[in-house]
Amino acid sequence: MLYFSKIKIITVVITTLILVYFSFSNFFKFDDNLIKNKINLGLDLQGGSYLLLEIDNQPILSQTLQNKLIDIKKIFNEKSIKAKNFSIENNKIFFETDILSISTVQNILLNKKDDDLNPYFEKFKTHQLVVENNENFFSVYLSDYGIVILNSSSLDQAVEIVRRRVDETGTNEPNILKRGNNRILVELPGLEDPARIKSLLGKTANLTFQFVSSVENDGFGTEILKFDNGLEEATVSKRIILNGDNLVDAKPRMDTQNNETIVSFTLDRVGSKKFGRATTENVGKQLAIILDGKIISAPSIREPIVGGSGQISGNFTFQSATDLALLLRSGALPAPMNIIEERSVGPDLGKDSINAGIISLIVGFCLVVIFMIYKYRIFGLIANFALIINLFLLIGILTLFGATLTLPGIAGIILTVGMAVDANVLIYERIKEEIKKENNNVIAFDSGYVKSRTAIIDANITTLIAAIILFLMGSGPIKGFSVTLGIGILTTLFSVYFIARLLSSIYVKTNKDKEKLI
Repeated sequence: MLYFSKIKIITVVITTLILVYFSFSNFFKFDDNLIKNKINLGLDLQGGSYLLLEIDNQPILSQTLQNKLIDIKKIFNEKSIKAKNFSIENNKIFFETDILSISTVQNILLNKKDDDLNPYFEKFKTHQLVVENNENFFSVYLSDYGIVILNSSSLDQAVEIVRRRVDETGTNEPNILKRGNNRILVELPGLEDPARIKSLLGKTANLTFQFVSSVENDGFGTEILKFDNGLEEATVSKRIILNGDNLVDAKPRMDTQNNETIVSFTLDRVGSKKFGRATTENVGKQLAIILDGKIISAPSIREPIVGGSGQISGNFTFQSATDLALLLRSGALPAPMNIIEERSVGPDLGKDSINAGIISLIVGFCLVVIFMIYKYRIFGLIANFALIINLFLLIGILTLFGATLTLPGIAGIILTVGMAVDANVLIYERIKEEIKKENNNVIAFDSGYVKSRTAIIDANITTLIAAIILFLMGSGPIKGFSVTLGIGILTTLFSVYFIARLLSSIYVKTNKDKEKLI
C-alpha cells in the first residue's frame, strides 16, 4: 500500500534537506564553517593551462648500463674471469675476455632466470639484457622488453612526482595522466601563474652535496661546474657525499642574522650520519650544494654538522626559496622532462560554455515541466517538484565530494533530467492501466508503483553499469560525464521512489474517493 512510516518520512526529509543545503553553498555564501567544499570547474569551464610533457629516458638508460657494467666487473672479479677493454658506446656495453672464459661468461649472463644481473621476464619470455658475442668479443644491451619495463617504471615514478609538485602549489583538481610510454598530460584548471608551474615541472631537482676540490689528482675525479648565476665556476670532486634521497623535509625561512631568505632542510637518520661524518672530517673545506648540475652555493664548513639539519643560502627571493623547498620535498624526477605542447584556455570560453549549458538545461527543463503538467496535471506538478529536488540532490552530492564539473558533466546532468521524467512517465502510465481494472484508487496507485518497478530499476541499472565502465576505462571528460550520470541515476531513483511517491501517497489518500485522479 501507499504507506510511509514516520521514521522513513523523517529520514527522507532530513537527507533531502542536508543535500539541498550543500547544493545551496555553491550559490550563496554561508557564515558558518560547516561547508567548505564546493563544486570545482574543470579546464573547459574555468580556463587554465594544458601541458604535455615528454620524458627523456636516455640518462636512465645510460645510468642503468653503467650500473650493469659495475655489476659485471664485480662478478668477473669474484669468478676470476679475465676481461678487459670495458666501454659503453651507443647504449651498449663492450668488453673482451680470453678464449677459455667464453662459455662461462655466457652462462653467467644468460642462463639464470632468477639472477639479479640479467633478470628473466616470465611475462615476455625474455631476459632484460641481450648478450651477443663474436668469439671472445662481447656486446651487452637492453632488450626491447627491458627498455619497455625501464620506460614504464620511470613514467610511473615521474607521474607521482609531478603530482606531488602540482599538489604543493595548491592547484584545484589537476588532471595528470599518462600518454603513451614517455609522455604525461597535465591539465591545470584556473591556473594563475603558468610560468611558475612550467619552471617547477621542467626541473629534475637532482640535489647532491660534493666537496669543492683543488686537487687535480682527486681519487674520485673532478669536474668543473658553474654556479647558478652563470658567472662563476668551481672544481668539485665527483664523490657524492649526500643526495636528495636522504632529505625528509625542506622549507623556506628568513635568516634574521644575515637578513636573507634561506632553505632549511632535515635529513633522515642515514643522511644525518653521512653528513655528520663528512663535515667532521672536512672542517674548513667548502661543500658545494648542487642542483641539476649547477652550484647553488658553496659554504665553508666551520664546524661539524651532526644534528641532521642544515640550510641552503644563495641570494633567494622568498618565492624562489619556496619553489626550491617544494622541489626538494617532492623528490627528484627519474629523468629530465621537456614541455612539448602548451595550450591556454581563457575563462571567456569557459563562461560561454557554462552559459550554453545552463540555457540548454533551462530550455529542456521547461519543456519537460510543461509536458508533464499538460499530461498528468497534479501528478505532473509532483513529478516536476521531484525533478527539481533531484537536481539539488545531484549538485549536493557533487559538492559533498568536491567534484570537478566539466562540459561533459553538464551533459550528464541534462541527461539525468530526461531519465528522471522517464521513470515517472512509466509509473503514471502503469497507474492508468491499473485504474481501468481496479475500482480502489489507493490499490491502483500502489500496484502501478510496484508493477513498474522492475522496468525502471532494470533500465537504470544497465545505464549505471555503462557509467561505471566509462569511469573505469575512460579518462578526462569521459569520467566527468560518467560521474554525473552515475550519481544522477541514484538520485533519480531516490526522488522517484521516496519523494514523488511520498507526495503522491499523501494526495491519493486525501482524494481517494475522487472519480478521476489521473
